[in-house]
Amino acid sequence: MSNTIAIEVAYALPDKQRIIKLDVPEGTTVMQAVIMSQMDSIFEDLTLSEDLKLGVWGKAVTADRALMAGERVEIYRPLLVDPKEVRRARAARAKAARSESEPQDASAASSADGA
Repeated sequence: MSNTIAIEVAYALPDKQRIIKLDVPEGTTVMQAVIMSQMDSIFEDLTLSEDLKLGVWGKAVTADRALMAGERVEIYRPLLVDPKEVRRARAARAKAARSESEPQDASAASSADGA
């Protein structure tokens, strides 16, 4: 009889989350665990494929990584927006707001005070 290990497979949408607990044979890979979880039957939009982004406890891993007892496999959704682009846009808005609130011409303000 082969030894088994307890693991979890997790997937989440903004309105629906699921963690499936499994006992799998030692040496099971991340992708094998995802397939065994049948998470694609719970989430209609989830397609199990080679380009699926996977992780273990928040760290990205390859699909062929062997699991250890107690680990949680996480299936990551594709990003809707690039986080770098969001930061750039936020910085540009903040810069524009700062430049609008600063005095336009310091010399004009000082001559008005002296008159």
